[in-house]
Amino acid sequence: MSDFLGRLTAAAAERDARGLHREVRAFDPASVLDLAGNDYLGLRTHPRVLDSAIAATRAYGAGAGASRLVTGTLGIHEDLERRLADLAGAPSALVLSSGYAANLATVTALADADTLIVSDAHAHASLIDGARLSRAGVAVARHNDIDHVRGLLATRTQTHALVIVESIYSVLGDRAPLRDLIALTAESGAVLVVDEAHALGAAGPGGAGLVAETLAGQAFPTHVVITATLSKAFGSQGGVVLARAEVREHLVNTARSFIYDTGLAPAAAGAALGALDVIIDQPVLLDQLQHNATQLAAACGIEPPGGAVMSVTMSGPEAALVAVDAAQAHGIRIGCFRPPSTPDGSSRLRITAHAHHSADQIATAATVLKELVHR
Repeated sequence: MSDFLGRLTAAAAERDARGLHREVRAFDPASVLDLAGNDYLGLRTHPRVLDSAIAATRAYGAGAGASRLVTGTLGIHEDLERRLADLAGAPSALVLSSGYAANLATVTALADADTLIVSDAHAHASLIDGARLSRAGVAVARHNDIDHVRGLLATRTQTHALVIVESIYSVLGDRAPLRDLIALTAESGAVLVVDEAHALGAAGPGGAGLVAETLAGQAFPTHVVITATLSKAFGSQGGVVLARAEVREHLVNTARSFIYDTGLAPAAAGAALGALDVIIDQPVLLDQLQHNATQLAAACGIEPPGGAVMSVTMSGPEAALVAVDAAQAHGIRIGCFRPPSTPDGSSRLRITAHAHHSADQIATAATVLKELVHR
C-alpha cells in the first residue's frame, strides 16, 4: 500500500477508535418516520412543488447551461429572486447553486485583509470556510454573547468588520439576539451577515425569516445581509443572498462561487417557486410545524425550539449512536452530531420537526423519544 493510502487508512482507524466513523447510506423515506431531515414543511414531494419543477424543466431544460454571467441566467432565476426578496422584505436577491455557495460568495466578497470577521462560535461550516478564504482576520465570539461581540469590535485594528451569525443555529436550534446585533453592528460600522437557512420559509411572519420578524416593517438596514438555502423549508435546492442592490451588484462582480459556477438548475428554481406558493397559500403549515416541534421538545424535556431544530445533549458519541439505532428500531429516523461537527465538542441528538406529520405519528415519536432521552 502506498504511503498516501496508508495515511488514509490510519486516519480511518483513528476515527473508528473515537466513535467518529461516518458512512453514506441510501435512505428510503417510506421506511421510517423522518425526524432527521430538513424538509420542515413536507414540500419536497408536494404535488404543486413537483408540478412546478417539471414545468420549469420542460420550459428551460435540465440545466442552466452555463454560469449566470454567460448564458446561465434564465427568466425563472429572475422570477425566483423577485419572489424571495418579497418574502423576506429585502430590496434584492441573488440566487446561487447552493446555500454553501451563497455563504462562500457573501463572506469572501465582503471581507478582505483589512477586515475583522467576528464569527459566532456556532457558525455553520460554510461561513467558517468563507472566513478562511477571505484572508480577513477572524475572531470567534462566544455563542450568542453580545458583550463579547461588542468588545471584539471595539478593539479591532482593521478598517472594516463583518459579524457572522445564524438566525436559528443548526446544532442547538436556538435563536440569535438579532435585535441587539443589528443595533450593535450599526453603531460599530460593521456589516451583519445572518444565515437564515433554518428560518426562511419556516419561521417569522408568513415564513419571512427572523430578520423580517425583528425589523417588523422597518426599512431593510443597509448593513445587513441575509443568506439562506432553498433545500430546507422550500424542499428544493439552491441558495440565496438577500440585501441591498449594491451588495447584489458587488457579489455579481466579485464572488467567485457565483461567477464561476453554473446557474441553478431550472427544476430546482421551479420547485422553490412552487414551494413559495404553498407557503403563502397555506400559512397553517407554519403553525403545525411549531405545534409538532413543541410536542417533541416536551417529550425530550427541553424548551420549545426557535424553529424546527432540536438538540439533546448526550454523554458521548457512542451513546448518541446507540440512541439513533434504538430510534431506528422503532421506525424513527433521528440524527446525531458528533465532533468535529459540533462546535463545543459535545455529542448531541439532532431532532427536526415537520409540519406534515400527523398527530398519531407525533404521539408515537414522542413516546419513543421520551424513553430514549430518559434512559
